[in-house]
This record gives sequence, structure tokens and C-alpha cells, in this order.
Amino acid sequence: MNKDEYNKLVKRLTPKENKSKNALVAFLVGGFIGFLAEVFATIVMEFTGLSRVDAYLVTCLVVIFLSCLFTALGFFDNWVTKVKMGIILPTTGFAHSIMSAGLDYKKDGFITGIGANFFKLAGSVILYGMVSAFLFAIIGVILYG
Repeated sequence: MNKDEYNKLVKRLTPKENKSKNALVAFLVGGFIGFLAEVFATIVMEFTGLSRVDAYLVTCLVVIFLSCLFTALGFFDNWVTKVKMGIILPTTGFAHSIMSAGLDYKKDGFITGIGANFFKLAGSVILYGMVSAFLFAIIGVILYG
């Protein structure tokens, strides 16, 4: 079997994704998560008297905590396979990537395992986010004084 025959075989046997269905599920699940977060923030504002900004901060912290907890308990990966991108919102996806990278090395201990690998996947996002923010700040100072 040559390379072209192999590629044709792989293309024929690879399952086809229903992109429209995946997009609809991602939209609905992501929207539902956003709705739940908004309801939670409203409840926090009503019962604690916090400002809107502070209530959203608390909500963001709860979402991050739940993403990490569900990753540690093994739920998050199962949900991602079912709902695809609907659950990998920026906050939940980033928290999941950090937590799963640390958990992959838990057998090596807290320092050389979890601690050394915690930002393995997310480190590049943090690095290039900081570098680009720095460059845009310099451009902003040059252009706008």
C-alpha cells in the first residue's frame, strides 16, 4: 500500500462530524453556562449587597473553582467529549488546562510533579499574552502619548 492509497483509506474510514449539530450544541451549552453564571451573579448581588463588579468577580472565582474541581474528579473531560466547545469557554477551558497539566504529574509529588508542571500548557498563553500586552502598551504610548 502506497502513501496515496493509505490517505484515501484513512479519509474513507474517518468518522464524519456533524458540524452544524456541534455548533448548535456548543452555542446552547455555552449560553446555558453563561445564563447560570448570570443568575448566580444576580443572587450574589441580592443576598450579599456586593456591587455588580464584585459579584461578577465572585462568580468568576466560583466558575474557576468548579472547573478545577470537575477536572480533578474526572467529569470535565467526559463533558467535553459530549458537548465539544460549549464547555471550553475561556475561563473554564483555561482553568481545565492548568489543572489537568498539574494532575498528570501528581505521582511525582507536590513540588516536582504538580508544582513544576502546573502551567505547562497554560504557560505559553500567559507568556504571549503578557508580551503582546506589553507591545500594545508601548504602541499606545507612542501613538497617544
